[in-house]
Amino acid sequence: MENHPDPDPQETQEWIESLEAIIEREGAGRAHFLLEKLVEKARRSGAYLPYSANTAYLNTIPPSKEERSPGDAAIEWRIRSIIRWNAMAMVVQANRDNPGIGGHIASFASCATLYDVGFNHFFRAPSAHHGGDLIYFQGHSAPGLYARAFVEGRLSEEQLRYFRREIAGKGLSSYPHPRLMPDFWQFPTVSMGLTAITAIYQARFMRYLHDRGLVDASDRKVWAFIGDGEMDEPESLGAISLGARERLDNLIFVINCNLQRLDGPVRGNGKVIQELEAVFRGAGWNVIKVIWGSYWDPLIARDTGGLLLKRMEECVDGEYQAYAAKSGDYVRAHFFGKYPELKALVANMSDADLWRLNRGGHDPHKVYAAYAQAVKHSGQPTVILAKTVKGYGMGESGEGQNFTHQQKKMGEEALKGFRDRFNIPISDEAIAAAPFYRPLEDSPERRYLAERRQALGGDLPQRRRTAPPLQFPEARPFEPLLKGTEGREISTTMAFVRLLNALIKDPAIGRHVVPIVADEARTFGMEGMFRQFGIYSSVGQLYEPVDHGQLLYYREDRGGQILEEGITEAGSISSWIAAGTAYSNHGVQMIPFYIFYSMFGFQRIGDLLWAAGDSRARGFLIGGTSGRTTLAGEGLQHQDGHSHLLAASLPSCIGYDPAFAFEIALIVQAGLRRMVELQEDIFYYLTVTNENSLIPRNPRAARKACCAACTGFRMPAPAARSNSWARAPSSMKSSPPPGCSNRTSTSAPMCGV
Repeated sequence: MENHPDPDPQETQEWIESLEAIIEREGAGRAHFLLEKLVEKARRSGAYLPYSANTAYLNTIPPSKEERSPGDAAIEWRIRSIIRWNAMAMVVQANRDNPGIGGHIASFASCATLYDVGFNHFFRAPSAHHGGDLIYFQGHSAPGLYARAFVEGRLSEEQLRYFRREIAGKGLSSYPHPRLMPDFWQFPTVSMGLTAITAIYQARFMRYLHDRGLVDASDRKVWAFIGDGEMDEPESLGAISLGARERLDNLIFVINCNLQRLDGPVRGNGKVIQELEAVFRGAGWNVIKVIWGSYWDPLIARDTGGLLLKRMEECVDGEYQAYAAKSGDYVRAHFFGKYPELKALVANMSDADLWRLNRGGHDPHKVYAAYAQAVKHSGQPTVILAKTVKGYGMGESGEGQNFTHQQKKMGEEALKGFRDRFNIPISDEAIAAAPFYRPLEDSPERRYLAERRQALGGDLPQRRRTAPPLQFPEARPFEPLLKGTEGREISTTMAFVRLLNALIKDPAIGRHVVPIVADEARTFGMEGMFRQFGIYSSVGQLYEPVDHGQLLYYREDRGGQILEEGITEAGSISSWIAAGTAYSNHGVQMIPFYIFYSMFGFQRIGDLLWAAGDSRARGFLIGGTSGRTTLAGEGLQHQDGHSHLLAASLPSCIGYDPAFAFEIALIVQAGLRRMVELQEDIFYYLTVTNENSLIPRNPRAARKACCAACTGFRMPAPAARSNSWARAPSSMKSSPPPGCSNRTSTSAPMCGV
């Protein structure tokens, strides 16, 4: 407003007083309604009023509206301090014993309060009465999660000493990793950007399961903890519109805005919180900002002229980082000292008082109020933007410093400062060793921890390895493909689609099959499934499709089985991961089949496929139009000759390149047995082509050979073409890689698996 002087201050004051009267008498809701009506009227009258997605640089929830925590604040601070110490000690000890082993102190130091409030009051574990919340922990904060489990008695001191040395079986993985710690971590989260997109699709898949009557997910939440620097990744923001479009009020993002990434400030010349607020609010999310701690409340209340707010808004994050790294006298001189009125506002406060002016993400009362509002909000996903200090509590060893992300060591004086700041009972004689500290089992701290977790269903993090078994399907779905096509030519793509249709109709597993496509169903001849099985939509179908008079019309349904994800391979594989891990996260086995252009699979979403393997996902990936002979007009971008090389690099991926329909039937049958009946944590990749050819009957010799090693089929001359099968000569057989007896490859000129 500085560029637009007020021509009539008296009139302006009258409007403000009128608004204040409405808020006082009729509440903020009525005031908001009237303001929206005024804006609407102004726009209809031709006034140019651009939309602003930003609110003032203040907490979204005013002190008068904060829900107070029912917990014991003193003992929670004590527990939080002990956890902080052990997280730091674990990294320091690991790097003393093995210099260069790495680890992170500063990330958890900045978000300890964000986790502590959740563990004590909000994060529900799976139990007989509740399915449990799903929590994506920020990868670099892993030391703090281990430290909490140690204080709870779930992890031993020996395990902490083997941090980042888990090969021997008694250590702890560097980051959340279900493949390495299958009973502890639910989600692998350290690959920057993947947490956001997988959490969004996980929340949507939870609704899918609920709407189809497979699980009761009506009172479950998905929490995703993400760093502000991580939001630069395209995957972090690329799918947020889905959350709003699907009204995913079961989804809560907590973005730890410590203003720093590895090299320096996230937005040194701007404000990352304001930027993210605009992005999320513009996408339709509920935004809660937790910027200032309780010590700021009296100052903000006395800021009747708005000068303090003005100062808060004109400062950029690079300056706020300096305020965190410097001292109270620096804050007085450089923040409050710019305006004489502000300097006078804090004249009766000491430098120590100014240094205690805390950020919202370190204030458990502010964090509790935000969480309480988030879990009650309906109709939208919620993002909480919590302002913190990176390396909080590390003092000169890294608090607020650019190098703090890489800090893994602390000297004796720094350890003493950390100990004194958080009141840890370790003597000067022992301090140099940075020893672990755990209160006795019957101490007030341990009892309080146990009581809070018991009230919320049990321990977290935790992961379930299996789900109730499904009855293995009989041979009926596979029989048509085993018989061949009796002289008719079809493609292996069409053979797969026929098998998929049969599996969905199977009474044993049909409801658990999840077909997933990325706007390519018609390419693969799957449009007939639209009407038959329905495309999942959380609101059903609010329109009459343009092809409603046709036999194969486009049908959306709240109980639909197909996930039609649109043009997003990343979103589709995120849904596939959610389905492929449903046995662990939702207690029900699902069988996802995601079919895609093979060229747009592994090389486009490879990082997410590694996450799938780390998540112990189960299911089938189908690389369609994989041949090099039928897409020449599309150019090399569509001709796949290497996806199996990429698939072979994933330890839990079993790849096949089948040539005939019966091979597809045998491979899928074997995969279902391993993943559904035996519940092995693997997934299958099959490539199929769109070139029509004769499909021979299944020779008996192929049943074992098909899934064990390369088998061969010699195509007769065109004049004498028939369903002839021959074992490949031993000199032409390909051996599977060592230890992978079920992985196969082709040997030209043979056609086969």
